[in-house]
Amino acid sequence: MYNFWNNLNKFPRFLLAVMIGFFLTTFKPIFKLLKNKKMKIATLIIIIITITGIYLIIKLMTE
Repeated sequence: MYNFWNNLNKFPRFLLAVMIGFFLTTFKPIFKLLKNKKMKIATLIIIIITITGIYLIIKLMTE
């Protein structure tokens, strides 16, 4: 039974590590694109359009 509780106590650390790993692998290519001036503008426009689109979709779904 002690082994079960020990594993259960380790779960929040595992979950945090998985979430940090997900965000690092997701945003690392975006940060590489932001180093180039031309790609920086295009990347920022795409990010703004995506966030605005998701916001509008969620807003319309909840009305």
